[in-house]
Amino acid sequence: MSSLASITPGKVEMDLLHDGVDRAQSLEQALSRAMADTNVQWPRDDAHASIKRGMEEQMSDENIQHRPDQGRPSTEVAVLAGGCFWGVEEILRDVPGVVHTEAGYTGGWLENPVYDDLHDGKSGHAEAVRITFDPSIISFEDLLEKWFFKLHDPTTLNRQGNDVGTQYRSAIFPQSPEQQGAAERVKARVEASGRWRRPITTTIEPASNWFSAEDYHQAYLRKHPGGYSCHFMRE
Repeated sequence: MSSLASITPGKVEMDLLHDGVDRAQSLEQALSRAMADTNVQWPRDDAHASIKRGMEEQMSDENIQHRPDQGRPSTEVAVLAGGCFWGVEEILRDVPGVVHTEAGYTGGWLENPVYDDLHDGKSGHAEAVRITFDPSIISFEDLLEKWFFKLHDPTTLNRQGNDVGTQYRSAIFPQSPEQQGAAERVKARVEASGRWRRPITTTIEPASNWFSAEDYHQAYLRKHPGGYSCHFMRE
Protein backbone atom coordinates (compact mmCIF):
# COMPACT_ATOMS: atom_id res chain seq x y z
CA MET A 1 0.00 0.00 0.00
CA SER A 2 2.81 2.37 0.87
CA SER A 3 4.55 1.84 -2.50
CA LEU A 4 1.31 2.51 -4.42
CA ALA A 5 0.59 5.60 -2.39
CA SER A 6 4.00 6.99 -3.29
CA ILE A 7 3.08 7.03 -6.99
CA THR A 8 1.55 10.44 -7.51
CA PRO A 9 -0.24 11.63 -10.71
CA GLY A 10 2.60 14.03 -11.39
CA LYS A 11 5.15 11.24 -11.26
CA VAL A 12 3.14 9.09 -13.71
CA GLU A 13 2.90 11.95 -16.21
CA MET A 14 6.66 12.62 -16.00
CA ASP A 15 7.45 8.93 -16.55
CA LEU A 16 5.20 8.85 -19.66
CA LEU A 17 6.83 12.03 -20.97
CA HIS A 18 10.33 10.62 -20.57
CA ASP A 19 9.23 7.37 -22.23
CA GLY A 20 7.85 9.31 -25.23
CA VAL A 21 11.08 11.28 -25.60
CA ASP A 22 13.12 8.09 -25.47
CA ARG A 23 10.98 6.54 -28.24
CA ALA A 24 11.32 9.62 -30.45
CA GLN A 25 15.09 9.63 -30.00
CA SER A 26 15.26 5.93 -30.86
CA LEU A 27 13.32 6.48 -34.11
CA GLU A 28 15.53 9.41 -35.07
CA GLN A 29 18.66 7.35 -34.45
CA ALA A 30 17.26 4.50 -36.58
CA LEU A 31 16.58 6.90 -39.43
CA SER A 32 20.10 8.30 -39.23
CA ARG A 33 21.61 4.80 -39.33
CA ALA A 34 19.49 3.91 -42.36
CA MET A 35 20.68 7.03 -44.16
CA ALA A 36 24.30 6.24 -43.32
CA ASP A 37 23.96 2.63 -44.54
CA THR A 38 22.77 3.77 -47.96
CA ASN A 39 25.73 6.17 -48.27
CA VAL A 40 23.33 8.92 -49.35
CA GLN A 41 24.45 12.25 -47.96
CA TRP A 42 21.06 13.92 -47.57
CA PRO A 43 20.48 16.71 -45.17
CA ARG A 44 18.00 15.68 -42.51
CA ASP A 45 15.31 18.08 -43.76
CA ASP A 46 15.66 16.76 -47.31
CA ALA A 47 15.17 13.19 -46.12
CA HIS A 48 11.98 14.09 -44.34
CA ALA A 49 10.79 16.07 -47.38
CA SER A 50 11.54 13.12 -49.66
CA ILE A 51 9.55 10.73 -47.49
CA LYS A 52 6.65 13.19 -47.45
CA ARG A 53 6.77 13.58 -51.24
CA GLY A 54 6.71 9.82 -51.68
CA MET A 55 3.64 9.50 -49.48
CA GLU A 56 1.87 12.33 -51.35
CA GLU A 57 2.67 10.76 -54.74
CA GLN A 58 1.31 7.41 -53.59
CA MET A 59 -1.90 9.04 -52.36
CA SER A 60 -2.22 10.93 -55.64
CA ASP A 61 -1.83 7.71 -57.66
CA GLU A 62 -4.52 6.03 -55.59
CA ASN A 63 -6.89 8.95 -56.15
CA ILE A 64 -6.33 8.77 -59.91
CA GLN A 65 -7.05 5.03 -59.91
CA HIS A 66 -10.39 5.59 -58.16
CA ARG A 67 -11.36 8.64 -60.21
CA PRO A 68 -14.29 8.18 -62.67
CA ASP A 69 -13.42 7.80 -66.35
CA GLN A 70 -12.58 11.32 -67.48
CA GLY A 71 -12.83 10.42 -71.18
CA ARG A 72 -16.52 9.56 -71.12
CA PRO A 73 -18.93 12.49 -71.39
CA SER A 74 -21.43 12.76 -68.55
CA THR A 75 -24.14 13.85 -71.01
CA GLU A 76 -24.85 13.61 -74.73
CA VAL A 77 -27.08 15.57 -77.06
CA ALA A 78 -29.63 14.16 -79.49
CA VAL A 79 -31.55 16.20 -82.06
CA LEU A 80 -34.81 14.66 -83.28
CA ALA A 81 -37.72 15.82 -85.42
CA GLY A 82 -41.09 14.09 -85.44
CA GLY A 83 -43.76 16.64 -86.25
CA CYS A 84 -44.87 19.54 -84.09
CA PHE A 85 -42.19 19.99 -81.43
CA TRP A 86 -44.74 20.67 -78.69
CA GLY A 87 -45.79 17.05 -78.41
CA VAL A 88 -42.34 15.58 -79.03
CA GLU A 89 -40.80 17.65 -76.25
CA GLU A 90 -43.63 16.92 -73.83
CA ILE A 91 -43.06 13.17 -74.06
CA LEU A 92 -39.25 13.16 -74.17
CA ARG A 93 -38.76 15.56 -71.25
CA ASP A 94 -40.04 12.88 -68.84
CA VAL A 95 -37.92 10.01 -70.16
CA PRO A 96 -35.62 8.64 -67.41
CA GLY A 97 -32.10 9.88 -68.17
CA VAL A 98 -33.20 13.00 -70.05
CA VAL A 99 -31.91 16.05 -68.20
CA HIS A 100 -32.99 18.88 -70.52
CA THR A 101 -35.05 19.50 -73.65
CA GLU A 102 -35.36 22.49 -75.96
CA ALA A 103 -37.61 23.15 -78.94
CA GLY A 104 -35.97 24.64 -82.00
CA TYR A 105 -35.23 24.60 -85.70
CA THR A 106 -32.54 22.71 -87.65
CA GLY A 107 -31.81 21.16 -91.04
CA GLY A 108 -32.48 24.24 -93.18
CA TRP A 109 -30.58 26.95 -95.01
CA LEU A 110 -31.97 30.19 -93.62
CA GLU A 111 -29.95 31.85 -90.85
CA ASN A 112 -31.76 32.74 -87.62
CA PRO A 113 -35.19 31.50 -88.67
CA VAL A 114 -38.36 32.34 -86.77
CA TYR A 115 -41.49 30.22 -86.60
CA ASP A 116 -43.19 31.82 -89.60
CA ASP A 117 -40.13 31.14 -91.79
CA LEU A 118 -40.84 27.41 -91.64
CA HIS A 119 -44.25 27.70 -93.31
CA ASP A 120 -44.41 26.30 -96.84
CA GLY A 121 -40.83 25.05 -96.51
CA LYS A 122 -39.41 28.52 -96.97
CA SER A 123 -36.43 27.92 -94.70
CA GLY A 124 -35.99 24.16 -95.08
CA HIS A 125 -35.86 23.66 -91.32
CA ALA A 126 -37.65 21.00 -89.31
CA GLU A 127 -39.35 21.60 -86.01
CA ALA A 128 -37.06 19.61 -83.73
CA VAL A 129 -36.18 18.93 -80.12
CA ARG A 130 -32.67 19.08 -78.71
CA ILE A 131 -32.37 16.50 -75.94
CA THR A 132 -29.57 16.42 -73.38
CA PHE A 133 -29.40 13.00 -71.78
CA ASP A 134 -27.26 10.86 -69.50
CA PRO A 135 -25.93 7.88 -71.51
CA SER A 136 -25.29 5.92 -68.31
CA ILE A 137 -29.08 5.87 -67.80
CA ILE A 138 -30.41 5.74 -71.36
CA SER A 139 -28.46 5.07 -74.53
CA PHE A 140 -28.98 6.89 -77.80
CA GLU A 141 -30.22 3.67 -79.40
CA ASP A 142 -32.83 3.17 -76.68
CA LEU A 143 -33.89 6.81 -76.95
CA LEU A 144 -34.62 6.17 -80.63
CA GLU A 145 -36.03 2.67 -80.52
CA LYS A 146 -38.05 2.79 -77.30
CA TRP A 147 -39.23 6.40 -77.51
CA PHE A 148 -38.71 8.34 -80.74
CA PHE A 149 -40.06 5.69 -83.12
CA LYS A 150 -43.02 5.05 -80.81
CA LEU A 151 -44.16 8.61 -80.09
CA HIS A 152 -44.90 9.52 -83.72
CA ASP A 153 -45.81 7.90 -87.04
CA PRO A 154 -42.57 7.58 -89.04
CA THR A 155 -44.40 6.48 -92.20
CA THR A 156 -46.25 9.70 -93.05
CA LEU A 157 -43.99 11.77 -95.28
CA ASN A 158 -43.79 15.42 -94.18
CA ARG A 159 -46.83 15.01 -91.99
CA GLN A 160 -47.96 14.26 -88.45
CA GLY A 161 -51.67 14.27 -87.76
CA ASN A 162 -53.17 17.46 -89.14
CA ASP A 163 -49.76 19.14 -89.54
CA VAL A 164 -48.49 19.04 -93.12
CA GLY A 165 -45.22 20.40 -94.53
CA THR A 166 -41.51 19.63 -94.65
CA GLN A 167 -41.09 21.28 -91.24
CA TYR A 168 -43.06 18.33 -89.80
CA ARG A 169 -40.86 15.63 -91.32
CA SER A 170 -39.54 12.68 -89.35
CA ALA A 171 -35.78 13.09 -89.07
CA ILE A 172 -32.74 12.21 -86.97
CA PHE A 173 -29.76 14.57 -86.88
CA PRO A 174 -26.80 12.54 -85.51
CA GLN A 175 -24.29 14.59 -83.55
CA SER A 176 -21.41 12.11 -83.89
CA PRO A 177 -20.29 9.14 -86.03
CA GLU A 178 -21.42 6.86 -83.19
CA GLN A 179 -24.92 8.34 -83.31
CA GLN A 180 -24.93 8.01 -87.09
CA GLY A 181 -24.28 4.28 -86.83
CA ALA A 182 -26.84 3.86 -84.06
CA ALA A 183 -29.50 5.71 -86.07
CA GLU A 184 -28.91 3.50 -89.10
CA ARG A 185 -29.13 0.33 -87.00
CA VAL A 186 -32.31 1.36 -85.21
CA LYS A 187 -34.03 2.49 -88.42
CA ALA A 188 -33.17 -0.85 -90.03
CA ARG A 189 -34.59 -2.76 -87.07
CA VAL A 190 -37.79 -0.71 -87.08
CA GLU A 191 -38.22 -1.32 -90.81
CA ALA A 192 -37.66 -5.07 -90.37
CA SER A 193 -39.96 -5.35 -87.36
CA GLY A 194 -43.17 -5.31 -89.40
CA ARG A 195 -44.70 -2.91 -86.89
CA TRP A 196 -45.59 -0.43 -89.62
CA ARG A 197 -47.57 -1.33 -92.73
CA ARG A 198 -46.04 1.47 -94.80
CA PRO A 199 -42.34 2.18 -95.44
CA ILE A 200 -40.40 4.24 -92.89
CA THR A 201 -39.86 7.78 -94.21
CA THR A 202 -37.58 8.96 -91.38
CA THR A 203 -34.49 10.62 -92.80
CA ILE A 204 -31.02 10.59 -91.21
CA GLU A 205 -29.65 14.04 -91.97
CA PRO A 206 -26.29 15.72 -91.27
CA ALA A 207 -26.09 17.75 -88.09
CA SER A 208 -26.52 21.43 -88.82
CA ASN A 209 -26.89 24.71 -86.98
CA TRP A 210 -29.35 24.73 -84.13
CA PHE A 211 -31.68 27.67 -83.59
CA SER A 212 -33.73 27.83 -80.40
CA ALA A 213 -37.43 28.41 -80.92
CA GLU A 214 -39.22 31.38 -79.42
CA ASP A 215 -39.86 31.30 -75.68
CA TYR A 216 -43.57 30.63 -76.03
CA HIS A 217 -42.78 27.33 -77.79
CA GLN A 218 -40.61 26.05 -74.93
CA ALA A 219 -42.39 23.50 -72.69
CA TYR A 220 -45.56 24.63 -74.44
CA LEU A 221 -47.82 21.82 -73.21
CA ARG A 222 -46.62 22.32 -69.64
CA LYS A 223 -47.71 25.91 -69.84
CA HIS A 224 -50.90 25.00 -71.73
CA PRO A 225 -52.16 21.63 -70.46
CA GLY A 226 -54.60 20.07 -72.87
CA GLY A 227 -53.18 22.02 -75.80
CA TYR A 228 -52.94 20.56 -79.31
CA SER A 229 -50.78 17.49 -79.80
CA CYS A 230 -50.85 14.54 -82.18
CA HIS A 231 -48.21 12.57 -80.27
CA PHE A 232 -48.72 9.57 -78.04
CA MET A 233 -46.77 6.45 -77.14
CA ARG A 234 -47.51 3.37 -79.23
CA GLU A 235 -46.94 -0.22 -78.16
